[in-house]
Amino acid sequence: MSSSDVYNDLTLHVTPEKFYIEPKGTADLLIIDRPSETISLHRNVGQIPATSSRKDFCGLLGSIKLLAGRYLVIVTQRELVGYIASHAIWRLAKAELLPYARSMLHLTQEQVADNNTYLNMVEQVLSTPYHYFSYSYDLTHSLQRLHGFGPHSWKLSLLERADARFVWNKHLLSPFKRPEFHHFGLPLIHGFISINQCVINGQSFTWSILSRRSIYRAGTRLHRRGVDKHGNVANFVETEQIVEYQGDKASFVQIRGSIPLFWTQSPDLRYKPPPTVLEIDPQEHQVACQKHLEMVAVLYGKQVLVNLVDQKGAEGRLEKAFKDTLTTLAYPSVCYEPFDFHGECRKMRWDRLSILIDRLAHDQDEMGFFLMLRDGSLSSLQEGVFRTNCVDCLDRTNVVQSMLARRNLEIVLRKLNILSRNQRLDPTNSFEVVFKNVWADNADVVSTQYSGTGALKTDYTRTGKRTKLGLLRDGINSMTRYYKNNLLDGFRQDAIDLFHGNCGVKSPLTVDRGWRYITFPSVFLMAVAMFVASAVFPTEYSTESLLYLLFWGSMVTATAYTIFRYGKEFVDKPRLMQA
Repeated sequence: MSSSDVYNDLTLHVTPEKFYIEPKGTADLLIIDRPSETISLHRNVGQIPATSSRKDFCGLLGSIKLLAGRYLVIVTQRELVGYIASHAIWRLAKAELLPYARSMLHLTQEQVADNNTYLNMVEQVLSTPYHYFSYSYDLTHSLQRLHGFGPHSWKLSLLERADARFVWNKHLLSPFKRPEFHHFGLPLIHGFISINQCVINGQSFTWSILSRRSIYRAGTRLHRRGVDKHGNVANFVETEQIVEYQGDKASFVQIRGSIPLFWTQSPDLRYKPPPTVLEIDPQEHQVACQKHLEMVAVLYGKQVLVNLVDQKGAEGRLEKAFKDTLTTLAYPSVCYEPFDFHGECRKMRWDRLSILIDRLAHDQDEMGFFLMLRDGSLSSLQEGVFRTNCVDCLDRTNVVQSMLARRNLEIVLRKLNILSRNQRLDPTNSFEVVFKNVWADNADVVSTQYSGTGALKTDYTRTGKRTKLGLLRDGINSMTRYYKNNLLDGFRQDAIDLFHGNCGVKSPLTVDRGWRYITFPSVFLMAVAMFVASAVFPTEYSTESLLYLLFWGSMVTATAYTIFRYGKEFVDKPRLMQA
């Protein structure tokens, strides 16, 4: 075990007063005093009481404070994803929360119910696909950032040297930050990882995709949009493509993130509420946007901003505000590339995406990619990044990112002599199926994490063409998104904020909805029932029955109109206040 590795095989011993965490094969023993919540590290000299209950587990994720007190969060099941640079990569399959408190007697009945709600929130976050970890490989950093570490960094623990943007359980691990605990704290990332053994031209290589979601401004689709005052944007995801071949390692990084302005798209029961740029001092937009661009420049270098939103309507106003802000800032090393995805590809002309890729080819060749050869020498660095966005940074974004990744992959495979000088990836090769399906899976998982459903347009990513079946599937996903975003995402937003420590717990959790919340849905359901009864049950229609139909049909229309008019009062809103 190296100095930075995390314990992967542990036993939890539980007594009424203490938690004893015993890593197998070492003399370390972590003791947590349950009443005082103090943590200390000792040598294991037989101090664990024989009467303690025991549970084997495979990782410590930290602890979180709820109404009943603090809860220990541990990994109890894991699934092997594959190996990167000979390091095992795991997916979280199951986690458990264990209370420090021995009973709930100190809580009222209402507080017990609210505490169970908070437990459900944490469990929902941990069960949202997918979380990944490694006991010896730093998943929060790209290969290029890892290469840039000095000797001191390699002596630090995984948690100490991790990129804080992507440590999904950063808040949970805060009580275990002290250096003596560094073998215990297991950093998680949230996103998508696929590791694949592939063969082209008889040459075997490993091709991997890693998507890392940022913890800053994390949340759900309609409750987290735009930028905050610190320059963090909603749905920021770093996606890295890695190729490993006989000791050579290549990496190409892309990022996505919400348009870095102050804008909202609050759910209000409309199918697609228009995105709205906040009417504030333009300088506030500029300052926040500049902070974001500066952060990206420091981390990635030159930026090519690929904006895929519509050039007309509400999206067009958002695009214009972004373009005007960039023009005012005149930020160096930023190239702006707008592309009206829906306008250019209307009537299923998806072949026109090649226009955008051709426009970006020169920038992609200039920024290059990271390549370290098997002898340890550095062949090239990636000196820039594509920052791609649409409105959600999901469906359109993933299609374009997959095409840029494919172009990079061809260049890398030629460089490694897996493809010959002028050879292209064969669309009929079995690898093509793997490539397309992995990128479609990446789209589905990242979309599920942000919007609650799989991505749209994945039929194009999977097959290279738009299909009627794909349109039908998109329709189903769109309706599911509508339901979840309007009626479930307030709870999900609270869960994410609680998990990241952005808010404190409170009780009671009830919200005063107002009289319309109960009245109009009740009247609407009754009117629908009466309308159906009036239409179905009469054996013959008379003037009276037709008047009943007209009356109840009018009631259905009137109440539905009222519900949509006051839509914001009926959606599921977050109940916890940001800290």
